[in-house]
Amino acid sequence: MTGSLWVLATLIAAAAQTARNAAQSGLTAKIGTLGATQVRFVFGLPFAVLFLWIATLGTGEGVPTLTGPSLAYTALGAVSQIGATALMLVTMKSRSFAVTTAWIKTEPVMVALLATVLIGDPLTGMKLLAIIVATAGVVILSTKPETTKGMLRDWTPAASGILAGLLFGIAAIGFRGGIINLPEGSFLIRASTILLLSLALQSAILLCWLALFDRRALTASFGVWRTSLLAGFLGAFASQFWFIGFSLTSAANVRTLALVEVLMALGVSAFVFRQPISARQKVGMAVIVLGVGLLLNTQL
Repeated sequence: MTGSLWVLATLIAAAAQTARNAAQSGLTAKIGTLGATQVRFVFGLPFAVLFLWIATLGTGEGVPTLTGPSLAYTALGAVSQIGATALMLVTMKSRSFAVTTAWIKTEPVMVALLATVLIGDPLTGMKLLAIIVATAGVVILSTKPETTKGMLRDWTPAASGILAGLLFGIAAIGFRGGIINLPEGSFLIRASTILLLSLALQSAILLCWLALFDRRALTASFGVWRTSLLAGFLGAFASQFWFIGFSLTSAANVRTLALVEVLMALGVSAFVFRQPISARQKVGMAVIVLGVGLLLNTQL
């Protein structure tokens, strides 16, 4: 059962994250970039508490005892995720959203290599090939030929985008490391515990930062609390399933399958907003599906 449960958890997480991005995007114009960023953490924290409480009721288990390595890995993931988000926003200011996506989505390759070294996640040649193929599909889908030339000429956005992808990858490894270093508990309890810990750390960091340097953004986020609460819920809901995925399989598996989020976003654009899909995008979609198919064939 748990052998394929990570696939379902990752697909639910990707769908919820797509919805969260849509809810969160409207907040940027109202409360600023940093204000909109902290919403996913601060307003998501109460829901993480609720999810852990439901998990303890459903399983009859207590909350696991936190260990030093678990705390260290989770803190690494929490800080890395904040840094990655900041770098992503910086890259988006200098390049288009599509180009930024292409650079950041190199993440699965970096996750696969780093996770093997840092936490001993297994990596076979076929699995690495599948990850590279799926990542190449995102690059094809996200960039036009004329844009690609600009990407190669201007390395400043490339460096910040790739570094953002690296930090997102380190965050995924940190969260998985936090989960697997808990001494006891089922996958659900472990995932819910580390989710709550990570959101608590991130909320504390961002609340302190905003209180010191941008109180206006902090106040504004509570002024639009209904939208903020929706974005916080969707963010926490997505993270709950990301963490369930991390508790069941390697970070590289989860982050590679997560590339279907790009397909979901494209589907929303095509079917909801009636935006046409180009031949290049169709090729990119096909390559992503091929890479994901290869990955699943090595895992299931």
